[in-house]
Amino acid sequence: ADQMVTEGMLRLTGESGADAAWKKLFSTGDVVGIKVNAMGGMPSATHTGVVDAIIAGLKKAGIRDENIIVWDRLTDELQKAGYVINRSGPGARCFGTDRDYDPYPETAGSIGSCFSALVSSRCTALINVPVLKDHDLSGVSLGLKNFYGAIHNPNKYHDHNCDPYIADLNTHPYLKDRLRLTICDGLSMQYNGGPAFKPQWNEPFSTLICLIDPVAVDRVGCGLIEEHRRERGLPSLRDAGRNPVHIATAAQRGLGVDDPARIEVVSI
Repeated sequence: ADQMVTEGMLRLTGESGADAAWKKLFSTGDVVGIKVNAMGGMPSATHTGVVDAIIAGLKKAGIRDENIIVWDRLTDELQKAGYVINRSGPGARCFGTDRDYDPYPETAGSIGSCFSALVSSRCTALINVPVLKDHDLSGVSLGLKNFYGAIHNPNKYHDHNCDPYIADLNTHPYLKDRLRLTICDGLSMQYNGGPAFKPQWNEPFSTLICLIDPVAVDRVGCGLIEEHRRERGLPSLRDAGRNPVHIATAAQRGLGVDDPARIEVVSI
């Protein structure tokens, strides 16, 4: 994982050394929140090895342990996914938002939600580390949807294939202005039956998708899932009734590039 993250950062930033690559995106004064996806437990969560590699990279940029926070919605889910909870001891911090939400809601298009205080007031920069999986309503659950874990009421925003809710959420300045990097964990792929872990449709995939553009991450990841489904005789996500239209909506909102012809994929 460390080698994969390092190589991805070098290609992404164009730098020749790991220190310079991380310093290109982060500064010593940053408080960096690493948003993982722990839902489903260890078999389908963001791999801890990938997160350890990201933490090591941030330290190369001069960021202190106490200013690195690994987080998700619930502390309990993080523990079940293999993370060691650490609120104040040595090393990077790791804990869930739990009930620590802002007292008043913020709006962003169709969204009205109270944000995690980690996002609204503590972190100056965010790294999004979702997993490569499909979703029974939105088609895929990748980087854009992973920030449903930053609000208190994600259950309210699943109608109409979660569109335009996923895109609107990501337009909020708490997310849009602080997201520096997305590394989608595709060491395994849940290509059907998601977002829960379904072993019959989960396979090793040995891939990380490293991008600054959050829409491009989802478009590339969605393409990989669609290809995997075709190879295994499954219908397309559109034909399955869960077309991931939120990706195009996010591009329309100005969050990034959706057109595959405009996304250069560099394999390592």
